[in-house]
Amino acid sequence: MRPAVCRLRRLRRLRGAAFVGLALALVGCEEPDLTLPTDAQVAEYFSASQIASAEMVGNVAQITIAQSASQLRRGGRLWAKMGPYIYLFSQPTQDLFRDFGGLAAVRVVTTVGNAEVARALLARPTLNDITWRRALNVAGRARLEGTQKLTLLEDLIEFGEDHTEFEYNARYTRGR
Repeated sequence: MRPAVCRLRRLRRLRGAAFVGLALALVGCEEPDLTLPTDAQVAEYFSASQIASAEMVGNVAQITIAQSASQLRRGGRLWAKMGPYIYLFSQPTQDLFRDFGGLAAVRVVTTVGNAEVARALLARPTLNDITWRRALNVAGRARLEGTQKLTLLEDLIEFGEDHTEFEYNARYTRGR
């Protein structure tokens, strides 16, 4: 009776493995969604924000935000550094990734006049469901209470630097 039990177990394992293999093969047959948004669609997603421009650069959506010089004078290097992250860690960015499977990344560039202040690039696979919730929370708190609690701006900058490729213009971000 023992060999029959072993054969039955092997048969069940093989049947389970065959089912998993078949399921993976069926999933693998589907064409991946590689659609990309147009410049106008990217701008539409960020229509509630005061963006200067939106364009597709290859498979990267690039949003340019014009910051005011007076805002940077008041907020200093913290406001210069956190500028891209306020827009990057937002519902429009998450929605773009959800709706356009070919979108590899979203880049936000902040400027004052013709000078670039900061840029940050968020690649698609960087955030999962849990870290997206954290990103939206950190950015939302910084938007709502950041002027009263500067530590919230620092938290946003730290989160952004941990999850993006970024560059800052030293003219606006060096310590004083």
